[in-house]
Amino acid sequence: MTKHTFISSKGQLQARWKSAFPDAVVRTEPGGERPDVLWWARVPLNSAELSSAIAAVPGVPVVVLSPEPVQEDAMHAIALGARGYCHSHATPSMLQQVAVAVTHGGLWLGPELMSRVMGAASERLLGEQAPDVDPGLDLLTPRERAVALEVARGATNKEAARRLDITERTVKAHLGAAFEKLGVRDRLQLVLALKYVPVDVDHAA
Repeated sequence: MTKHTFISSKGQLQARWKSAFPDAVVRTEPGGERPDVLWWARVPLNSAELSSAIAAVPGVPVVVLSPEPVQEDAMHAIALGARGYCHSHATPSMLQQVAVAVTHGGLWLGPELMSRVMGAASERLLGEQAPDVDPGLDLLTPRERAVALEVARGATNKEAARRLDITERTVKAHLGAAFEKLGVRDRLQLVLALKYVPVDVDHAA
């Protein structure tokens, strides 16, 4: 049985959390038995506390819960190592979906927030000469870099292949190499790696 621990400033297990995970426990501070999923519901959101909590449970997916989800906070939480970010008042069935996603190595932002994050990041990704592009791109070959930038802008493998005049198979190969060199696991993390600029989120989420 999957063990769920909620870290809440109030130390109270909300009814919807209990409904989703009947055996869940709640704490005001990290610690105790190692969970399978750690749900971070402390507000205001503090980046140092979140980073410390994530580091304390290596391999355990951490999901940040916010009463008022904010796009910038979501990007920052994922960049710090959280595997998910969603509304603290999500339905029990939604929380269960989040748990399934993160325990299988995925990221969760929810369809609407995911779309907004990808759209905003894509709009700001102006090209290879953008001043705030992550220096990690220097690790990539010119072709890997081109593929990574196309995908980060929202292109499918087929679209990237057409624009770069290469095969989809070649796109997949370059993209896989780029993922490995940049230390990312999916397209959202790729966008964050290319465009993320640290911000202070020590305020109410």
